[in-house]
This record gives sequence, C-alpha cells and structure tokens, in this order.
Amino acid sequence: MPGPSFVHLHTHSEFSLLDGAARLEALVQRAADLEMEALALTDHGVLYGAVDFYETCRKVGIKPIIGVEAYVTDGDLRQKKGRTEKNAYHLLLLAENFTGYKNLLKLTTIAALEGFYYKPRIDHHTLEEHKEGLIVTSACLSGEVCSALLAGEYKRALAIAGYYRDLLGPDHYYIELQNHGLDRQTQCNEQLLKIARDLGLRTICTNDVHYLQQSDAEAHDVLLCIGTGATVADENRLRYDADQFYMKSPEEMAALFADYPAALEQTVEIASRCNVELEFDRAPMPAPGIPQGHTAHTYLREQALLGLDRKVGNHPQQARYRERLEYELGIIELTGFAPYFLIVRDFALFAKKQGIFFGVRGSAAGSLVSYCLDITDIDPLDYDLTFERFLNPERIQMPDIDMDFEDTR
Repeated sequence: MPGPSFVHLHTHSEFSLLDGAARLEALVQRAADLEMEALALTDHGVLYGAVDFYETCRKVGIKPIIGVEAYVTDGDLRQKKGRTEKNAYHLLLLAENFTGYKNLLKLTTIAALEGFYYKPRIDHHTLEEHKEGLIVTSACLSGEVCSALLAGEYKRALAIAGYYRDLLGPDHYYIELQNHGLDRQTQCNEQLLKIARDLGLRTICTNDVHYLQQSDAEAHDVLLCIGTGATVADENRLRYDADQFYMKSPEEMAALFADYPAALEQTVEIASRCNVELEFDRAPMPAPGIPQGHTAHTYLREQALLGLDRKVGNHPQQARYRERLEYELGIIELTGFAPYFLIVRDFALFAKKQGIFFGVRGSAAGSLVSYCLDITDIDPLDYDLTFERFLNPERIQMPDIDMDFEDTR
C-alpha cells in the first residue's frame, strides 16, 4: 500500500551558511531513500547550491525544485540607516518555470548588490517587478505574517497576507504551516488557518529542514554558535527550541498534519507545477534589438539578406553568394547561434558609429553572414575562405569572433 504523498518544499543545505547542517548530496540521497519524487532547495537568501542540487537530483531521478528563502525588508532595501537585522523577514520563493528561475537570479543579485544589510534583502517593490513565474509561501515564524501574529496583530497579519494574495494571485501564494512542537507555532497555526479561510488561500505544510537526521540537532546547534559568535553555554543566544528540523518521512509529516490533509496534498500539487530545465551545454545569450514578430533567426536572416543586396547586389555571381548565404544561415539556425551574431553585430555597428577602430582576426573572416552584417570587411568568396573552419555542423561549438579594439577609446 503506497504511503502518504508529500514533498519537502522548505529545505536548507550547507549553503545556508552557518545555519544549514546538511550536505547537498546527503539531502538528495535522503529524499531518494524516502522514495520522494521531488525536493526543493530553499537556502537563505542565495542560490549558491542551485546548479549542484539540480544535477544531483537528476542523477538519482528526483525532480529538483529551485527556490530561495528570501529576506524581505518592510521598507526600501536601499535604506540601511537605523535598520536592524530584525527588519528582514523570511519569504519562501519557488521557481515555477524558467522565467521564475531567472527572476530568482535577479532577486538574489539585487539583494546582494543593493540590499545587503546584515543579510541580502529584497523589498516589496523589487518582488513586484520580478514576481512572474514564482510560487510564494508565508514561510516560518520569521515570516512577515507570523511575526505580526506573534506580536498580537492579527489585522496586520491579515493585511500582509492579503497584499501577497493580491500581488501574486491565490494560485501563487500559499499559507505555510509548520509543526516542530513549539507553542508559538501552535498559536500561529490556528490563526494562519483563519487567515487562509478569510482570504480564500490554500495551505501547505513544511518542516523547515536544516539537518538530515534528528540526531544531527546538536551539531546544528554548535553550527549556530559558530555563526553567531556564541558558546553552547550562553543562555541568551540564537537557538532552535526543538530537535525536529530534520528531513522527516512522508509518514511522519502525515502524522503531524493529520488534521490538515489538504496541506500535505498541496505540496505535491506545487511540485507538479514547478518545472525548470537547465541546459549546461550551451551558453544562454541575449538577442538585442529584435523587432516584434521576429525571432533571433528570422531577424538575422533579414539583416543578412539586406547586407548581401547592399554589398553584392550587382555581382555577376550573385546566385553563388545567395547559395552560400543560405547554407551558412541554415547551419546557424541548426546550432542556435543567431543571437550571438546579433550581439556581435550590435557592438560592431556601435563601434563604427562612434569612430572606434577595430579589426577581426581568425576564422570569422570565412563567414559571409559576418561580412553581410558588417562585422568583417573581407569578402570570403573572393579569397575562397571556408565557413566550416569557423562554424562546423559536425562539431558544434560556440563560435568565436576575435575582435581587437583600439585601446585609446
């Protein structure tokens, strides 16, 4: 008989520095041992482990869900004077698709470069700009909603949850329940359920995993002491008041949340919606200035044909040039490198308009497309130069157009 369905959506690894006490490989292997179909990685404020996590999950047949437990300030992320570490609340963000993954990259970058104060922080405005493709939950006791509840401010907690519901939609914002045997959580959970009912939101349950086995709780406590500069004997220090922050089995989670089966089921539903595919064999490239209605390749083709007409429109061997151009464009389409040519063309044209001298070296001179795009100035057919020396369909590698610019500009 199959066991209960559950997916860990709130999980910390060694990359939650000096707080996560579980190695990535061990986390993934533990999930595999528990026969889980998916697992999320949600380290504090960073995506340091995302790629390793993704590849490790793929190796053992587990679906990787990439996320982050972000730090959110209730003010402007750039405002630091007079702020304290307590002004950074927790918010769980999961990438639903590749757009969401890219937004996680943007958010964590902004947090590190512009919002860092004790922690890498984002603010509401930043999330509003980069919300697409994200599934968000209210997170733990350090989340905005729970912090308001613990302060006895139910109306403020309701307003905060309402803000996120209106911003993200009820299908992309969930109320998160946790149960580590803490009185504060019991108090919060009752009110969180009321908020969910009042706002028409769904709930999920998580275990806020910070270590692998229950027996690792003591080692995790020592790690916290290292991170905060305290000793184990210090009374007034950061500590987790339970030894329950480990990767529990679906059966354990089902027992903890027996009264809330829907919260268990929603973790599986969210996992089914999170589908991010990362490609490592090809560098992602922007494609500048593509008009509406064009793809990178159709726009490249249009510009190359215009360049061909401009350069050899009256040439007696025009058909030969057209055949060669079509051949090169076909290979470029096959390899998916149209954006690369548009990028190089963009800064080549900029240099020419600004009067910046440059020269192109190497096998790129064998490309008629490069010639038609004004990247190179040598007609490759005049000198019987081969395109395959530059881009070979039998050995697909990133093209390399070597350009030297004058160093005084």
